[in-house]
Amino acid sequence: MTPSFEYKTLVDFEDVKNLGSILEQAFVTSADNREKFFNSMGLENLRVICRDGKVAGGLATLSMGMWLGGQSVPMVGIAGVGIAPEYRGGGVAIALIQNMLQELYAQGTPISVLYPATQQLYRKAGYEQGGHYCLWEISTQDIRLHKPSLSLQPIANLNCEILHHLYKQQAKLIHGYLDRNSSIWDTLIKPEEKETVYGYLIGSQEQPQGYIIFSQHFQTDQTVIKIRDWVVLSHAAAQTFWSFLANHRSTIKKILWKSSLIDSLSLLLPEQTAKIKHQKRWMLRIVDVYKALQLRGYKLGVETELHLAVKDDLLTANNDRFILSVANGQGEVRQGGKGELQIDIQGLASLYTGLFTPHDLKLAGKLDASDTAILAATEIFTTSSPWMPDFF
Repeated sequence: MTPSFEYKTLVDFEDVKNLGSILEQAFVTSADNREKFFNSMGLENLRVICRDGKVAGGLATLSMGMWLGGQSVPMVGIAGVGIAPEYRGGGVAIALIQNMLQELYAQGTPISVLYPATQQLYRKAGYEQGGHYCLWEISTQDIRLHKPSLSLQPIANLNCEILHHLYKQQAKLIHGYLDRNSSIWDTLIKPEEKETVYGYLIGSQEQPQGYIIFSQHFQTDQTVIKIRDWVVLSHAAAQTFWSFLANHRSTIKKILWKSSLIDSLSLLLPEQTAKIKHQKRWMLRIVDVYKALQLRGYKLGVETELHLAVKDDLLTANNDRFILSVANGQGEVRQGGKGELQIDIQGLASLYTGLFTPHDLKLAGKLDASDTAILAATEIFTTSSPWMPDFF
């Protein structure tokens, strides 16, 4: 007998209560943390799936944007996907994700992003690896830059517009950065229990060139600074960033910060002593091929045309041929064309962000294309490796 699923976008009190119990068990967390999660996400952004009338699982949606090619593409992030143990393995999870994607398509959402607990589930729904999330570490004794080039100003109110303004200047230049919503900002500036969050502007109040937001912790037998967020907009700001941290060396033993797989900040260090402590890849799903290609930014100086044939078994409107014409940093999309580059929706996700080159994707069996189409796709999509500093 085929299971009966019901997907709900408006959850009532009882559904929220049941979903909370599921998430507590799924993520091995407390009722307090579950309440914080719900408050951060907003109850209106919760989705649940019921099997035979009972809540079997759910998730939260986060509407924001992603900077790609200098343009902010509207994006919905997915967080807190949890399924009750008694319903796992019965098709509930894939039904939840598929229903959510159909909802996003109906709303006109171009792309969706998530951090996977398991890739296999999300690949079935059309997600694929899109970019990096990396945590770096270094000993304060190894920084050896002690003279700041700029002044530093303590920030009394971390919920201030200047931080958003500085962040946007950096985000526009980095492929994969979030165009953050309020809940993402809240996680960066709100302290956990028994924690203090500090913030400093780099440069003068009138002309800041960056900032650093961090907290201090005891970890086993050493003290650590965890950088929650940072922006560096000049060489002088980068020097000041490191010297500020180095000058904590008498009390702090280690610095942790989030950066790209190839971290440009580490280029200022005297030796290759900074190491990646942890890394993972986030996944992206092209929800609406036409809008995703149209709204993304492209490299200036590239003028070419690419004929795509896209295969999408879930969102059938994407299962079509498209012509992407690129000029002056913008893309124009129309249906039709020769279909010279044949690609499934998963492969298109990795091509779209530039995580893998067309040649890489061809080797992985994610696309098939003529040499001319490979060359055009390489011109259009190859970029610096996409990454983001935010986890959700």
